Amino acid sequence: MAWRLLVLLPCLLATVSGNTVPIFNMTIVYVPEDLELRQFAFQLKAFDLDKDDILTYGIKGADSFYFSVDSHTGNVTLRNSLDRELQARLTITATVSDGVNNEVSKTLPIIVEDRNDNAPVFWNVPYTASIPENKKMHSIIYTVFANDSDTGNASRVSYSIGEVIPDSTENHQLFHILPNGNVMLSGSLDYAKNTFYQIKILAKDGGGWLHNKWTVQESLTYLSLTIVDMPNLDPWFLNEPYSGSVPENCPLGTTVLTVTAMDGDTGVNDEIFYNITNSSVPFAINATTGTITVSEPLDREQLPSEEVLLEVMAHEKNLDIEDKVAQTKTLVTVMVSDINDNKPQFYHCSLPSCDFSTSAQDNFRGNITEHSSTRLPVSNLSIVAHDPDKGINSSFKLSLQGPNANAFSVSPEMIVGTGEVQLLVYDPSLVDYEISHVMVVQIIANDMGNPTDCCSTATVTIDLTDTNDHIPEFPQSTYNLSVMEHSPDGTIISSNITAYDPDSGIWGEITYQLLPEDIRKIFMVNATTGALLVQDEKLLDRETRSVYYATLQARDGGNQVGTTVLTITLLDYNDMEPVIIGSYFMSVQEGQNVSTQIQAIDNDQPGNRNSILGFKILPGLFSNNFTIDADTGEMHSKEPLDREAVEDERGRMVVTVEVHDHGEPQKSTEVNVTITVGDLNDNVPMFLNQSYEFSVFEDSPGSSVGEVNATDADRTEINSRISFLLQRTNGSSNFLIRSSRLGPGNYSGELSVDHDVPLDYDTLQQKFFSLEMVAENTAADNVGDKASVSVVVHILDINDESPTILTNSLQDVTVSENGTQQGLVHTLNASDPDTNHSLVFERLAVACFKGDSSAGDVCWDWFMLAHNGSLLVNSLDIDYEVCDRVLLTLRAEDLYTEKGNRYSRNETLRILITDVNDNAPVFQAISETFVVVPEISPVNLQVATVKATDADSGMGGTITFLIVSVVLLEDNGVSRPFENLFRVETTLDQETYIGSIRVGSNLDESVKGQYQVTVEAQDGMAPVHSAQTVLNIFTVDQTYRVRLQFMTTVEEVQNNSESIKLALTTVTKAAVYVVAIRTVENTRDTNVEVKSVMEAYFIYSNGTALDVNQLSTLILSDPLGLAELVKLGLAIIGPGEVTKPTREMELISIIAGLAAFLLIFIFIMTLVLVLTTRSYKRKLSAMKALKVATTFNPATAQQGAGIPGTNQYNAEGANPVLNRPLDPSHDLGFHEDSISVTSMNSLDENTVNAPADDNFEVEQVKVRPTDPTDKEVLVAALNLKEPTKTAYLNSTFTTTDL
Repeated sequence: MAWRLLVLLPCLLATVSGNTVPIFNMTIVYVPEDLELRQFAFQLKAFDLDKDDILTYGIKGADSFYFSVDSHTGNVTLRNSLDRELQARLTITATVSDGVNNEVSKTLPIIVEDRNDNAPVFWNVPYTASIPENKKMHSIIYTVFANDSDTGNASRVSYSIGEVIPDSTENHQLFHILPNGNVMLSGSLDYAKNTFYQIKILAKDGGGWLHNKWTVQESLTYLSLTIVDMPNLDPWFLNEPYSGSVPENCPLGTTVLTVTAMDGDTGVNDEIFYNITNSSVPFAINATTGTITVSEPLDREQLPSEEVLLEVMAHEKNLDIEDKVAQTKTLVTVMVSDINDNKPQFYHCSLPSCDFSTSAQDNFRGNITEHSSTRLPVSNLSIVAHDPDKGINSSFKLSLQGPNANAFSVSPEMIVGTGEVQLLVYDPSLVDYEISHVMVVQIIANDMGNPTDCCSTATVTIDLTDTNDHIPEFPQSTYNLSVMEHSPDGTIISSNITAYDPDSGIWGEITYQLLPEDIRKIFMVNATTGALLVQDEKLLDRETRSVYYATLQARDGGNQVGTTVLTITLLDYNDMEPVIIGSYFMSVQEGQNVSTQIQAIDNDQPGNRNSILGFKILPGLFSNNFTIDADTGEMHSKEPLDREAVEDERGRMVVTVEVHDHGEPQKSTEVNVTITVGDLNDNVPMFLNQSYEFSVFEDSPGSSVGEVNATDADRTEINSRISFLLQRTNGSSNFLIRSSRLGPGNYSGELSVDHDVPLDYDTLQQKFFSLEMVAENTAADNVGDKASVSVVVHILDINDESPTILTNSLQDVTVSENGTQQGLVHTLNASDPDTNHSLVFERLAVACFKGDSSAGDVCWDWFMLAHNGSLLVNSLDIDYEVCDRVLLTLRAEDLYTEKGNRYSRNETLRILITDVNDNAPVFQAISETFVVVPEISPVNLQVATVKATDADSGMGGTITFLIVSVVLLEDNGVSRPFENLFRVETTLDQETYIGSIRVGSNLDESVKGQYQVTVEAQDGMAPVHSAQTVLNIFTVDQTYRVRLQFMTTVEEVQNNSESIKLALTTVTKAAVYVVAIRTVENTRDTNVEVKSVMEAYFIYSNGTALDVNQLSTLILSDPLGLAELVKLGLAIIGPGEVTKPTREMELISIIAGLAAFLLIFIFIMTLVLVLTTRSYKRKLSAMKALKVATTFNPATAQQGAGIPGTNQYNAEGANPVLNRPLDPSHDLGFHEDSISVTSMNSLDENTVNAPADDNFEVEQVKVRPTDPTDKEVLVAALNLKEPTKTAYLNSTFTTTDL
């Protein structure tokens, strides 16, 4: 009994000195990339059950370069700047030490959160392009792309054009850029205007937070566009106008000048060809050089003009963009200069009508009267001398030759170019008809500047004319003649009065003339025949003069005169109109008759029909009201006169009477007889219309409604005066009437709205008023002289009311996601009480929601509201999972509003996005390890769970789990499929579906390994989407079942089961699965009275389990836990003996406690001694290690299968980490100082609910020497074994290994 107490003494000592290891309770850290240097980033937090321990924090690893940590508080600050775009995820190893246990480390991932610290970056710059100037409008000319390495909204790049060089409004409107970076041409290019454009393109991101400020980043670049000239312009001539000169008779091929044209498209500069389009010109042009040369002999005198006008065409070699010839024309003036190569010649013509293209003449003929005076020219002689040369070359002299040259002279004696030639009498005595009837001279034209061909000769024959010597004579000295007055011009009075002259020729030719000169205004005589004629019939008026006396004169060709006397009597003709005596104006009151007599005379010859008069009334307005006597002229009214029948405002009746004679032709005169009829008030007013209908706008006080018109047939103002008034009827008080005179007997009544009465269309029951208007004659003696008429006034609506959006059109609209609905999805309706309105809808705002949370502006462009209220789907990106509710704030506007508010109140239209099954279920990550103990796993026991979500809603988001397959992977590598071993139940927790994996049938308690369960999640709407995940469920066999024997009864153990499990969990850090609690029937193998047994499994979250030995070790290593368990009645762990805690044992325990205190004191003193000798021992150990390492062969390592659930291997002495045996003869001596050696027991690092790593490698065992020199010696020793590696993989190391 005593020695068993001594065995428990170390356990009690450990109870005094036991300490738990701190644990990190953080898994991931988020740090913004714009964090400033030395700013707080995050805090390391570890949990230590030992509240009094002081924790010391640290960080290490490659990425610890970015951070600094306060070892006391765990606060981590930024040491070096972060950049998410370079490294979005950092990994550091966080360490914590409580100063007692070994340092605990944890790999801590750090996610660098994005901030908008990057501006968009243009790719593939610089941007240059060449585009033809005829590029079509709205075509893509270039595509730019800018990338923003930020995420989210900050990575969305939008483009705009900031500037276009050359800078002008026209150029800025020439281009625009689309959201995808396509640069579009918005206008027409013209190479002649600009050959180059530089477009400044801005790229902006969507904005994001940077240093706690909303920041929008932008960058710019330039797109350089070179405009490629296209052949769309005609060529043009340089240095216009063109003119040149060349002498006539010059050699063929003589150069005149050169024309030059160039392509209007300077960027194309096509080859130019030339040609002359004139036909029949003596010039040619070189097709390529444009040089104009003489192609035919030139004779200036044969040309139409000395200036030759050439039409030169220049055309390009190639066709233009319209497949047409590009060409242009110009005029070239070529002056052909003269040389003296022609002699003067004579022509029979008169200037300026000479045609020198005809043949010249040598013979001419003229005449002259004998004995003509000196320098009198020869008559009928048309001679023109002409030299076609120009200027001084065309001058020549004239002279006379021949038999009669002395009798004449030539004029002029010198001519330049062209001149008329005259022969003048030089000696009158030599010009004698009696000597010779004909004379001949020769005119010589001599060109002094042309000695080779100088002269031309013209022969002139001159006929002489005789003179006069006789006087004409008449047969009678007096002639008596008569003619009807006003006879037509040209009437022959006498045709046979002639005289006689015996002279011949012109001297015998007689001409006649009347004297005195004033008689020739009335009469005329034929100068050749002597016939007497009427000159002016208007002057032949018998009533003015009845007899005329004249002298008829006869004159021959020599002005010899003879005369005779003429007496001319005029005969009467009815040419006088009757003459009215007096005027005829009368006044009479209406209702009376009137009489008068018309008096007139006629000045024609008395006693004949030309002077006898007659009377008649001409047709007219009042001709039927009167009669007249045809012979005496007495006129009477047929009936009493009516003033109202007279339209004239002064009551005048005008009757036209015609007075006529009885001659041929008959003559007449008209006279107006004016009768003024006085007015009596004998008529009642009359409205012009039987009724009136007007309209007036509401709310328009004082405005005019309309006008009524009435007339009174009385013709005086006093008798026809009308006034208007409104009879008192319903609504008549709303209106006023004002009378005004439009004209005689014509009055208007202007109806207007009372200034104090605002009419409201919307409040009126009837939209019109029926009024009675009265017109009365204020001058009437009879009060009843009035007229009335009905007036209807319609009230018109003014657009003064605000529109209203109909409530029934604001009902929720349902739209399916993913663009499955396109076009019109809803129509909004609005009403306006105004009769004349034009309503349009306007979208004011868009709000996007997902559930009860805002979804930002993701739905801004999903819908378009047309002006007519049509709601159209505008996007294919409608996503229910992003936004399921869209609120459109809108209003209606009345475009015709004249007064008041034109807008309706703001309304909200809710658009509900309906889900489409477009998302597959998504499994949530599984962070825990599932373990099943077949012995305690009855059917329907939950052994694992999976969680999945589906972003869809309704049946599309309903998830059903099913098990696809179950495969057992045994420890020996064999896999076996199972069916119906597990089943799954689906439940819903908020929005997450949970699949509970439950035991479907009894599990085999003897198998070792893990079950791989493939679970599939399916949604509930076609098309069905599914996803799969694989669960690893570790199975623990019966070898790990542990028996705990208690000295208390079953009831007590059951009551204390939770405390017992808590104490066991605290000691082992493992989950405790109780199989059974029962009574112990046989206790003869023990020396204590054991009353109950608890059978349990101890399993870690990573699937490993404890056997009896490991559990015993852990409990004995934790004195406090052991004491608690003993207190709860624990007696024996597994098969074995335990002592009965008698009174004696309790006394010994007290003594042992005192001894433990003494031992602790001894231990502290011993520790001081050990520390002083540690350095020496470590160096000695290193030397031994060096010696052994040089002889150690890794080939001697033993390979053997590991024992699941333990840290032991089948090969005796094998190292559980390096998987190699250690020969005791090669002991490195590390056991001499076990404090410096890291524990190889995997149980040391296990903690309850600690995260497990299903796949890991056991790498090189690291020894932590306290002396750096010892470390160096050990490293040197191990390095001698190169290339032997110090890290191995244990193929038999399973997930049940710790």
